[in-house]
Amino acid sequence: MFPEYRELITRIKGQDLHFTRLFDKHNELDQRIRNMEERMVAATAHEIEKLKKEKLLLKDQIYAHLRRLDGAQA
Repeated sequence: MFPEYRELITRIKGQDLHFTRLFDKHNELDQRIRNMEERMVAATAHEIEKLKKEKLLLKDQIYAHLRRLDGAQA
């Protein structure tokens, strides 16, 4: 996710609590969705779609946060 910010992500993960929460929640949702899609966990298509939308929102928030930090460091 966001290879152009990989170095920044590595630097702030664990130091920026807000970012770390967003990042970890995104990864958690990604795993839950994968488990549902692979039928390891029972779920309806609606439940999966809902989680995908939540994950996309988190991704947008992560990106906005990274852009703010990158702009502040420029």
